[in-house]
Amino acid sequence: MSLEGQVAIVTGSAAGVGSATARLFASKGCNVVVNYSRSEADAKETETACQAEGVETLLVQADVSDDAECRRLVAETVDKWGRVDALVNNAGTTKYVAHDDLEGLTPEDFERIFRVNVFAVYQMTRAVTPHMKAAGHGAIVNVSSIAGVYGQGSSVAYAGSKGAVNTMTYSLARALAPEIRVNAICPGFITGRWQEAGMGGTEKYHARVAQVEESTPLHRANTPEDIAETILWFVEGARWVTGETLLVDAGSHL
Repeated sequence: MSLEGQVAIVTGSAAGVGSATARLFASKGCNVVVNYSRSEADAKETETACQAEGVETLLVQADVSDDAECRRLVAETVDKWGRVDALVNNAGTTKYVAHDDLEGLTPEDFERIFRVNVFAVYQMTRAVTPHMKAAGHGAIVNVSSIAGVYGQGSSVAYAGSKGAVNTMTYSLARALAPEIRVNAICPGFITGRWQEAGMGGTEKYHARVAQVEESTPLHRANTPEDIAETILWFVEGARWVTGETLLVDAGSHL
């Protein structure tokens, strides 16, 4: 579907993949909801960049791990435009803990990670579904991870949460058809300050980027913009695709 004049909610869109996605959607003429939890300055910067494309925006602070906040976020969107055509479930969190450090994750860590990475996907999907069903169309893209396919990544809890997102994508694609398409994108390593902070500094981060660029068949470390392009394809181009979990990792899984 053409995004011209459509409305998209992108959760966690203050920075990184979410910001790149919001900006790309705006460049296609799509009105965008920029959502953030804490990073207000970054979110406002994203909103300004979207507005520069000539579209309308809505800036909403909401913690999508909370169901009431999800419902409010969607309600404010519908109050403004009377519709929601696309949802990108991008908000995510983790804790960097080696997988063999079984004492490194607490029950509270698991709950926090699953609330943001899993509960929010379900809650946001539930909140937009009546509006998409009434309109007769909708596209939902869940930003998962290769971690959920191969049990890799920043921690066991993170990998488990992304595995849950992948499974839930299958379930929701089946349940919400034919009006709503639900797909997931599973990126490999993505460059940016989130990874740099998680790895504990610039030196380790740049070493990891170099290693990814050397080892992947396409000699590429994904940027947020790379991932945004694939999210856009799922919304705008993949009219007959649903229930797909697509690896976007420059071939690192090979």
